[in-house]
Amino acid sequence: MTTEGLPQSELQTAEAAVAELPAEILLPIETPTPAPPMVVPSLDDSSLYIHRELSQLQFNIRVLEQALDESYPLLERLKFLLIFSSNLDEFFEIRVAGLKKQINFAREQAAADGLQPHQALARISELAHEQVSRQYAILNDTLLPALEKHRVRFIRRRHWNTKLKAWVRRYFRDEIAPIITPIGLDPTHPFPLLVNKSLNFIVELEGIDAFGRDSGLAIIPAPRLLPRIIKVPEEVGGAGDNYVFLSSMIHAHADDLFQGMKVKGCYQFRLTRNADLSVDTEDVEDLARALRGELFSRRYGDAVRLEVVDTCPRPLLDYLLKQFSLSESELYRVGGPVNLTRLFSITGLASHPELQYSPFTPVIPKLLQNSDNIFSVISKQDILLLHPFESFTPVVDLLRQAAKDPHVLAIKQTLYRSGANSEIVDALVEAARNGKEVTAVIELRARFDEESNLALASRLQAAGAVVIYGVVGFKTHAKMMLVLRRESGEIVRYAHLGTGNYHAGNAKLYTDYSLLTADVALGEDVAKMFSQLIGMGKTLRMKKLLHAPFTLKKTLLDMIAKETALASEGKPAHIIAKFNSLTDAKIIRALYKASQTGVRIDLVVRGMCCLRPGIAGVSHNIQVRSIIGRFLEHTRVFYFLNEGEEKVYLSSADWMERNLDKRVETCFPVEGKKLVMRVKKELEAYLSDNTQSWVLQADGRYLRSSPTGNQNPRSAQAGLLEKLTVPLVSAR
Repeated sequence: MTTEGLPQSELQTAEAAVAELPAEILLPIETPTPAPPMVVPSLDDSSLYIHRELSQLQFNIRVLEQALDESYPLLERLKFLLIFSSNLDEFFEIRVAGLKKQINFAREQAAADGLQPHQALARISELAHEQVSRQYAILNDTLLPALEKHRVRFIRRRHWNTKLKAWVRRYFRDEIAPIITPIGLDPTHPFPLLVNKSLNFIVELEGIDAFGRDSGLAIIPAPRLLPRIIKVPEEVGGAGDNYVFLSSMIHAHADDLFQGMKVKGCYQFRLTRNADLSVDTEDVEDLARALRGELFSRRYGDAVRLEVVDTCPRPLLDYLLKQFSLSESELYRVGGPVNLTRLFSITGLASHPELQYSPFTPVIPKLLQNSDNIFSVISKQDILLLHPFESFTPVVDLLRQAAKDPHVLAIKQTLYRSGANSEIVDALVEAARNGKEVTAVIELRARFDEESNLALASRLQAAGAVVIYGVVGFKTHAKMMLVLRRESGEIVRYAHLGTGNYHAGNAKLYTDYSLLTADVALGEDVAKMFSQLIGMGKTLRMKKLLHAPFTLKKTLLDMIAKETALASEGKPAHIIAKFNSLTDAKIIRALYKASQTGVRIDLVVRGMCCLRPGIAGVSHNIQVRSIIGRFLEHTRVFYFLNEGEEKVYLSSADWMERNLDKRVETCFPVEGKKLVMRVKKELEAYLSDNTQSWVLQADGRYLRSSPTGNQNPRSAQAGLLEKLTVPLVSAR
């Protein structure tokens, strides 16, 4: 109640009225004060960033979740569970090993998120133990019982009948025992050096051997050539697909390997080692020779994880941990086979097509279906392909025709992951043998493909091709091909640029864009890129192509800044970007600043994302989603509204420091209203996905989307399959 401005008589009356009010309501009446201004953290504040390794682990957890999704066929659910295992192996071999190396060499460095390596390792251990336990629970309690209902059985020892026991004994005697080499542990037989991720058994023995030794322990390494699951003949196991684990056979007959000794226990284990190659390119004269040496050492790097069957007694666990210099937090006790990835062999059972995805045929654009000359088609217009929905065949056909065409003079191509025996390589070999000038830029250091790429290089060199190993200090990750053809007396350039690798197998499993073009400016730019990679000289100015480590990052920051400036003027501004990972701190800060000024930002990030969306005053205009489905999302697409003059780029690069600063990458424009609208619509399909998308929260959690209200279920991948492919009639 206020008396300000009342006449004197009314003031006296009001004061008298107040005096008569009960004491309990005579409380001070405060004038409302405006809310304090929002405290917006500095864009360098560590709380605004997510640790990259923890974010990568979250992606692996999203993959594991697919194993519980009953909308997938049963064997595909098993496949997701096994992909989780494979991903986790690499995560420990590279990510965890890298963090441990920082600690061991006293070089701990906190990233933008502020976490020190030892803090990150503690959190990783907690999450990984929790998820590995879930994984085995899903396998044992959900997937294996469901498979058994379809007569796909893994018969455990306790369920072996007399006939099966006899068959296992014969199989063990004939196929396993002659190959296995048990190693007794004593002063003259120290603990063996075990290969990375190999299956091994620690055996507890009782008794004295022929030489009077009684150490009580032995190791049985299981040779990699032995299958980890063995199919039982129908006349033994009955109808259906019946399997026995190799580990079960070895457990059952370990006594046979130690004649006269008593086996008190036999327990499987598996060691994961640091598998990151370390080649000092500055001190290496021959990179190929150095890599061959390092490939051997990869098998015996420092230990980073120990998986042991959960029945193993504590004293043996402690013994193994001591042998490998590992801590308790690096021990994983599992309720099943320690090498689950070997189960991939049964995920494509021909006897059970109904438990797998329905097959389909990728389409070939009509322009190419009725043409025998791919050059004549590309010369008239750009052709954009989205794999695996559209076939990878036109890319291979471009090379095949170039290899045979008498008018083709030269072929230049980058190869990152292609395999030594692919159709792409066959065509390059044929072209070289036909007298074409073939130059291949092969990235030998493509992780886990080094050995294949060394074989690829040797094969091409034997055919007469010129093989280049890229640039010292910079991985060549760009995906580009250039064909030079003489037409009417002039040399015409035909180019292929892609977001993915020249690997026909991956093109059936990964989503990637391919652009086939005869655009003069783009062809000249690709030629300049090859000149920079193969020869030496200053950075060449490009007309259309953006390339790392020179112009790509700067141009991305400029385009983000332009949208920011437009938003600050009150104009519409929008950025859509789709890629595998977002970790570059400069890019993230630019996106935060854009969000603060009102730019709408939609990100589709499959894996690592260090940006936190939805923070008031910072990232409230940013949404991040991850799509996990039948195909591995691999396209890199960047869209900028650009004041109505929309810009769309496709790229080989993620928004990571390693891609933008330390690799050779390409980023190329999509031109023409029709193609721009097509890519934009395909991006919008991912943004509207409400069945296979996971939305990142400000606290780092991902929540799975689901239809709400009257929404229809929408899946980007299913929609593209329906629109772009031809379903095959199944033999079900």
